[in-house]
Amino acid sequence: MKSGMKAAASIDAYIAGYPEDIQVKLQKIRETIQKAAPKAGEDIKYGLATFTLNGNLVHFGAFKSHIGFYPAPRALEEFKKELSGYAGSKGAVQFPLDKPIPLALIAKIVKYRVKQSEEKAKMKSLTKRKPAK
Repeated sequence: MKSGMKAAASIDAYIAGYPEDIQVKLQKIRETIQKAAPKAGEDIKYGLATFTLNGNLVHFGAFKSHIGFYPAPRALEEFKKELSGYAGSKGAVQFPLDKPIPLALIAKIVKYRVKQSEEKAKMKSLTKRKPAK
């Protein structure tokens, strides 16, 4: 989020707060996530564009020199080899603004996160069921 910028109320407002060239990149990421996770909801959390499905699915946001993508540490570990050319941390990867955004890789990671989310929700529902008497 830009310094001094008020938190956006929606992903549309979030994207609109950036210069046009950055808006294009953010919108492409958003569309990629929507296609990979059609049942996911949209929100703003932690000042970032967020997709939710049984909890947080992925976050993304623009910064001075990169777009941060936050799919959770386990997903980054799963795609460690494909992400090796990018800077990042335990829970985030940075896609430089001066390079093409790897949309196909983002789609793969989001699909992986959807699978994780669905498995987690299934396990949660199984543990909530009361045993038959």
